[in-house]
Amino acid sequence: MRRDTFLKAMAALAAGGALPLSAQAAANLKMMIPANPGGGWDTTGRALGKALQDAGVASSVSYDNKGGAAGALGLAQFVNANKGDGNALMVMGAVMLGGIITGKPPVSLSQATPLARLTSEYNVFVLPAESPLKTMKDVVDQLKKDPGSVKWGGGSRGSTEHIAAAMIAREAGVDASKINYVPFRGGGEATAAILGGNVTIGGSGYSEFQAYIESGKMRAIGVTSDARLKGINVPTLKEQGINVVIGNWRGVYAAAGITPEQRKALIDMIVKATKSKAWAEALERNGWTPALQTGAEFESFVDSEFASLRAIMVKSGMI
Repeated sequence: MRRDTFLKAMAALAAGGALPLSAQAAANLKMMIPANPGGGWDTTGRALGKALQDAGVASSVSYDNKGGAAGALGLAQFVNANKGDGNALMVMGAVMLGGIITGKPPVSLSQATPLARLTSEYNVFVLPAESPLKTMKDVVDQLKKDPGSVKWGGGSRGSTEHIAAAMIAREAGVDASKINYVPFRGGGEATAAILGGNVTIGGSGYSEFQAYIESGKMRAIGVTSDARLKGINVPTLKEQGINVVIGNWRGVYAAAGITPEQRKALIDMIVKATKSKAWAEALERNGWTPALQTGAEFESFVDSEFASLRAIMVKSGMI
């Protein structure tokens, strides 16, 4: 076969997705972010995209934000539009599992392909600076008096901050089904509601609130970690007598119907990306803990997390 004919054939195969990504110089990837701009998934997806380019395995990454229903709307769009597409990625995490458990959407993660867990992060609860409440004890005391008067702001129903709020209520002897939880489609919306005093207390990853905490616009009153986070002077819920520990993690999936070779190529790309300077800077900047786990091991982890979160949510009166 003539060289020019061979190259044309290879280009046609690559364009059609028939070649594994490892055989291509660099991929043109598209990233589904199943949340509105400004939140943890958005930050994670864009940081991963930058790291993939920094590592030289992606020539370009396009982003599509589709918020709602704890990521179920974005998941549905991703599943329906990308079957067999070896260049399609979707950010997801613990929040999506909780949303699927509570919302029971018509699509599930089993219709997509697990690639890797990327990071782990704990939630921090904050109050607006002008709030008459000053501590988590103040919040719990108010919760005991009138559960509905405490408006909890955070991610979609079933998110880790929603589950944490229900667990806090249960620890305080309050019926968790009576908490007044206000879900938001993205971190930007939740932040605006907290700063505007439209919710009593807000919860999310520390990185989303960091600038506002450091500027004094928000007061951090508790984190859901087992021990205090390094470099962050915020008391844990446990040390305040509230036995609640729950972590958040984020990962990435591929489309359904891709080949084992395409899956391996994508995993290899992600592993390379996590070794890049851009990814190291993102971890440092956002206070994320690296928690890389890939392939079958990650798939088993997701199954285990589904069972664990469901048990917690049943015990907390959420389902």
